[in-house]
Amino acid sequence: MISELMPTEEVRLRARCGLSFEAEIATPMVFMLRPQSNVNQQITAETFELDPAVPVHEFSDAFGNLCQRLLAPVGKFELVSSIDAIVRQQAIPTSNAPFVEVPNLPDSTLVYLLPSRFCESDRFGDMAQEIVVGMSSGYEQVEAIRHWVQSHIRNVPLSSTYPVSSTEVNSRGEGVCRDLAQLSISLCRALCIPARLAVGYLQGLEPMDNHAWFEAFVGGQWYTFDPASDSPGGRIVVARGRDAADVAIYNQYGPLLLPTGMQVSVERAD
Repeated sequence: MISELMPTEEVRLRARCGLSFEAEIATPMVFMLRPQSNVNQQITAETFELDPAVPVHEFSDAFGNLCQRLLAPVGKFELVSSIDAIVRQQAIPTSNAPFVEVPNLPDSTLVYLLPSRFCESDRFGDMAQEIVVGMSSGYEQVEAIRHWVQSHIRNVPLSSTYPVSSTEVNSRGEGVCRDLAQLSISLCRALCIPARLAVGYLQGLEPMDNHAWFEAFVGGQWYTFDPASDSPGGRIVVARGRDAADVAIYNQYGPLLLPTGMQVSVERAD
């Protein structure tokens, strides 16, 4: 059974994401902008507005994320998602949360041990071992990885519109938050520590944008780690998956359709 960390503090947040598109042809799209309540966050209010209004079909993907499927019309198309949430900060363990041997891992975590499209964990075995040398197995190893990535890979916000592989990020020595998180995930998986990508909103992020971090499973629980930001602000998790291919805030099918505008805000709602 997977347990969750006991919360240490509750914070009321209001997040908003606005997207604008200009489509030359009717374009099938799937958005991932509606978070769900869980033990660490309670969604108290939300709106999902489309202009012009079009039918939306919602479904849950293989990871339990809510997906909004629609056909974007020709011309200008705008979407605004607003969320009010009570989020509970996770506690840092007072002692090292131990490594969980693979035979003892919950079935649901095993998929987060495998290499995936942007997290080629099978390429990072030697590097991961070098980073964690001398560390206790478990939480201490993951924190060593987070610190190494933060120290050696330059975080360059807004510098990339598409995901790149962990090997490429490691070679470049820089990337956006998503890239730093995926390199960390690859290094964790190389040590047989389940790790997954989380995306959502982070209070106090500069510059403000949608944000990505990672979670690792040690000591029987999922813990949050962020190599791209030290902000102590609250987080709203919108989606989780193996890597960016699973948790894009939108996917479009057909000719490339990039946003003509995007606005993100996160503030306290106390």
